Amino acid sequence: MKMNFKKILELSNKYEKDMTRFLRDMIAIPSESCNEEKVIQRINQEMQKVGFDEIRIDKMGNIIGRIGSGKHIIAMDAHIDTVGVGEEKNWKFDPYIGYEDDTSIGGRGASDQEGGMASMVYAGKIIKELELEDDYTLLITGTVQEEDCDGLCWQYLIEEENIKPEFVVITEPTSCNIYRGHRGRMEIKVSTIGTSCHGSAPERGDNAIYKMAPIIQELEKLNAKLLDNEFLGKGTLVVSEIFHSSPSRCAVADGCWISIDRRLTDGETFQTALDEIKKLKSVKKVNATVEMYDYKRPSYTGLIYPTEAYFPTWVLPEEHVVCQSTIDAYENIFDEKPKVDKWTFSTNAVSIMGRHNIPCIGFGPGNEDEAHAPNEKTFKEHLVKACAMYATIPSMYLKKLKK
Repeated sequence: MKMNFKKILELSNKYEKDMTRFLRDMIAIPSESCNEEKVIQRINQEMQKVGFDEIRIDKMGNIIGRIGSGKHIIAMDAHIDTVGVGEEKNWKFDPYIGYEDDTSIGGRGASDQEGGMASMVYAGKIIKELELEDDYTLLITGTVQEEDCDGLCWQYLIEEENIKPEFVVITEPTSCNIYRGHRGRMEIKVSTIGTSCHGSAPERGDNAIYKMAPIIQELEKLNAKLLDNEFLGKGTLVVSEIFHSSPSRCAVADGCWISIDRRLTDGETFQTALDEIKKLKSVKKVNATVEMYDYKRPSYTGLIYPTEAYFPTWVLPEEHVVCQSTIDAYENIFDEKPKVDKWTFSTNAVSIMGRHNIPCIGFGPGNEDEAHAPNEKTFKEHLVKACAMYATIPSMYLKKLKK
């Protein structure tokens, strides 16, 4: 089939107003993790409107829209939950009413990452309208709980729904560049145990907070020594939370625990990261416990799908057919070479490729630095470019396979 790239881009521009309206509707529906039901219903309405072949919602609450029925299974994913708004005084406009001007759309979720969903749905419409269906089945997924536990939704889709595509397009914001990897992460807990006593005579007890103090100092030094990688950059760790237990404010603390946000570069695993901390002199001296956190919060449907808080690193080689066909799509539509890069943050690909080795490629509307920030916005031009890419990528992949 000969593809009319100019026509695809023309239709993407034609549907800019529809994508904008749809995105603003999604922004107007608060949809923090585990409370996404109403925005899922709104997406269902839009998928029906544009003519998806099949739409269903799984037991976790993810929505899956299908176009075509060919043998090559291709998926495109947008998580449709958002973080909260934080300090409202930092917003120049209402985060849910949002705003729209000639070039941009503002509101919580505009960039991270409901804009990707708006572009995907209208890419489906273009595929149907231009009869671009080929020997592929395209699954458009709107997934839940990513902000709470990235990748959990796709653990469920792969392991319970048996959805195993040949590759997945991650539509998180990339400034319309092509991304082929990012560092992994894990959530680590370090705990110390002491003995409480009256605060007026601290020598009678064993202060768990004091035991933790040298551990924190040594962790700060460890961060500077972590593995570096030419493409993904350096592994990092930061102490992100500190807690304690004590009978009262007038007592010595009998427990202390900290949370560590650990970012894993290529070549690091959860085991190497845990072992590095367990081997610290300060940790061994007080026999501190080092472990991963678990996640078992119910989805909006009530489903609990527990997992360890480990989100593996992934990198797609630039010469991989998925990466090269995505580059081909970009060059044919826009008549220029794309920038190929990586995310700083983490995405659902931690499960798709990190855990299950299903290739992932990233292309999304919006800028990464808008994610989780006040006054979040995305750009109409980005919605159009992403829509054209999503309509083109499946056919370009099949064309590349045949060479």
